[in-house]
Parts: sequence; structure tokens; C-alpha cells
Amino acid sequence: PYTVSQLSGSYQGIPDFLDSQHTIETSEDAEAYLSRLSAFGTALDQETARMEAEFAAGAVPPDFVIAKTLTQMGAMLDARPADLTLVKSVARRAAEKGLAGDWAGRAQTIVEQTVMPALARQADALRAQQPNATHDAGVWRLPNGEAYYDFGLKYFTTTNMTGQEVHELGLEQLAELSARADELLKSEGMTQGTVGERIAAMGKDQRFIYPNTDAAKEELLADLNVQIRAMQARLPDYFGRLPQAPVEVKRVPKEIEAGAPGGYYNGAALDGSRPGAYYINLRDTAEWPKWTLPTLTYHEAIPGHHLQISLQQEKADTPMLMKVLGFSAFSEGWALYSEQLADEMGVYENDAWGRIGYLQSMMFRASRLVVDSGLHFKRWSREQAIQSMMAATGDQESSVATEIERYCVWPGQACSYKVGHTAWVRLREQAKQELGDKFSIKGFHDAGLNAGGVPMTVLERVIGDWKASVA
Repeated sequence: PYTVSQLSGSYQGIPDFLDSQHTIETSEDAEAYLSRLSAFGTALDQETARMEAEFAAGAVPPDFVIAKTLTQMGAMLDARPADLTLVKSVARRAAEKGLAGDWAGRAQTIVEQTVMPALARQADALRAQQPNATHDAGVWRLPNGEAYYDFGLKYFTTTNMTGQEVHELGLEQLAELSARADELLKSEGMTQGTVGERIAAMGKDQRFIYPNTDAAKEELLADLNVQIRAMQARLPDYFGRLPQAPVEVKRVPKEIEAGAPGGYYNGAALDGSRPGAYYINLRDTAEWPKWTLPTLTYHEAIPGHHLQISLQQEKADTPMLMKVLGFSAFSEGWALYSEQLADEMGVYENDAWGRIGYLQSMMFRASRLVVDSGLHFKRWSREQAIQSMMAATGDQESSVATEIERYCVWPGQACSYKVGHTAWVRLREQAKQELGDKFSIKGFHDAGLNAGGVPMTVLERVIGDWKASVA
């Protein structure tokens, strides 16, 4: 509902795009970079105008959203222009290609003369609304807010589930997953306290924590690449088609890590010129105990987002619209299904801690159903939602607060993961039961992924057609 927030707006999207997706091979590419950079200030001013129209209509973000957004903008405004990624990126990459020219100087001039003034105007407009902002977290407080949330659920889950149904599904699945985690924790000698308390204790165990240093963060990234290579070797047993595009592991840019999600994926270029990118937020390595990382990798990279999105983009007989169209329940449901699939592949056979991490990840997604509907349907406060998720998952308050604040500005999206995952699992189990010996896990995966990003109702028809073809 907000054009600009801690998660949205060109102030964070354009720097990331220019650095990670605008390729520089020639002088013309570098000139195009500067051309885009020159338009950045205009984009900011246009967003500010939309933002002010939203304010006039009564859509003012909560006070904590404004504060976090201003903090992130401040990190950019307070920096020396020469030190910004906007300037350093073009200079570094042009130098790597041996492209003569004062790329840094020209970029710095653009930033100083157009980008910074426009960003300052946007920050001022946002700051001016702080006296009007309330601490209420949910969109129910906005004009037509209840209808907005109903639409958000329908859009992101591609179902007709109500806020109450989402809430109840979350509580039900959270109880089931907690019981499974309880058994594993007991098997490892952790018997005292709630499941959330025991997982929280695991999260503080220094055996599992990387030091919060640049060297250790590089080690963490290297470990993720090892996990990707190990998973790559398992994929041919489960998929008939595999993506051609590689995937890179990257840190979330420091300029936006304060409010950015813990991990996310950016797809490869359609023409194959740029690999897919799996981003992890390393603002504090304590947020990523080692037992949490494998399941994140399987979600964001393979067999999760990178595999699914790359196959969709690489399908030769697909119209361009279907290469880029996506539905959150399909893609996030697949990524969460991929976490389960990794467990079924046996990756945690000798790693009880890793399996607990996988179950905690599932509990986290079930908890999302509870807190998202809690915030926007049941009118919970930000603090109530934070306490609920911390108690359920054992996650640190800093990472949970970032999550809850994300749901406040993206109503319904967090529900797509578990709703979509539940649909993928249901369709697979139905196919197994109906096809018996004719069921093929490769066939099921290929049929579902071959559909591209579609609503879950369409996926159900696609799997139905596949079952009929092999029965």
C-alpha cells in the first residue's frame, strides 16, 4: 500500500539494479549506466509525488516503517558520494574492462547534482508525515483496509481463503511441526523448555555461529557454494530438465541490509548474459547459525527459486509473458516444497541439527500465516506479532522484527509460502495415490514446472492432465 518503504522504492531498487543487473562490457554500456543514473533523480521525484498522493488519501505508513525507511535513506545521504556503490560500481567495472574515461567523476557529479537532492526531498516528504503516523501495524486502519487485505490474500495465494482460515491453517501446521521438532530436539539431549526456547538456545550456541567479521562472512558465502554444488549432484535423480543458467551467492548490499530480508533471489538475464543471484543478508552473522543455512540455500537457489525460475525462462516454446509472469503461491510454494524435497533426498541423514533447521524454517513459514493474518485481520500490534513469532520459532528479535515490518508493508504476501507449499504437497500425494507404480517424481516435477508460473488452480489442472497422460 506504500510506494516507498523500507522494502520498496527506487532509492534501494535502482542502486541494486545498476550494480547487479546492468552489465558493463563496452564504453556504450558504461554510457548507458550513466544515462540511467541521470534518470534516477527524476524517478525519485515521481515516486515522491505518488507518495504524497497516498498520504492525502490516508495511506500513511506506520511510524516504525517511516523510521526504518529514513534510517536507510540516511545511510545513503550521509555517505560521501564517491563512496557510494552508484559511483564505485561503474568505475570498478569499467576499469576491469579497460574502458578509458572518467567514469567515477562523471557518476559522482550526477549523484551530487541530481540524485542526492531528489533523495533529500523524498526523505523530507516522508519525515513531514511522522506527526501523522500511528503505531498501528495492520492495513485495517487504512481506508478500505479490510477489503485491501482480502484482495492481498487472494492475489498472493491465488485462493479464496479468508483471514480467519489462514490464521487457523497456520496454528494447525505450527502445532504439527513443533511436535516433530520436539522429538528431534529431545533426541539431541535438549529436553527443557518450549520448542521455541530450545531453538533459541541453539541459535546462541557459539559452535554454530560465524564470527561477525568480513573474513568469516566470506567463509559463510564459500560454505553456501559448497552446499549448492552438493545439491547439484543430486538433481538428475529428481528432475528431467535442469537449468542452464548458473547461480551466484552474493551479500545483500550494505546500504540496504538494515531493512532488507534475510535472503532473496534475483533471476538470471533472459539472454543468459547474467547468472541468477542468491542474496543473503550478512548485517549480523549471529542471525545465521550454521544449522539454518542449508535449507535457505535449497529455498533460494536449487532446487528452489533458481531452478524453477530459470526453467521457466529457458523454455523455448514459451511466450515472453509466460517467461516473466509469476505468482507468489506457485514460486514461493515451490521453494518451500524444495526445502522439504531436500530433506526427502537425504541431505540431513547425518545432520540432526540441519534437520531441526529445516523444521524451524517450516515453522517460520507456518508462523507467517499466523502473524500476517494477526496483523491485518485480527488487528494485532507489531509487538504482539513479534512476540508470537519469536515464541513459535526461537528466532532472534532483530530478525523477527525485520520480518514483521516486512509483512506490515506487504500484506498477504507472506501467506503465499505455506499455502503454496501445502498445495504442491497435496497434488503430489494425490498423484502418488492415484498412479501407484506409474508415478514418477521426475514426471511430477517436470509437469508442474513446465507450466511456468501459474495460479495454483491452474497448476491443479496441469497436474490433472499429466496424471491422465500417464495413467
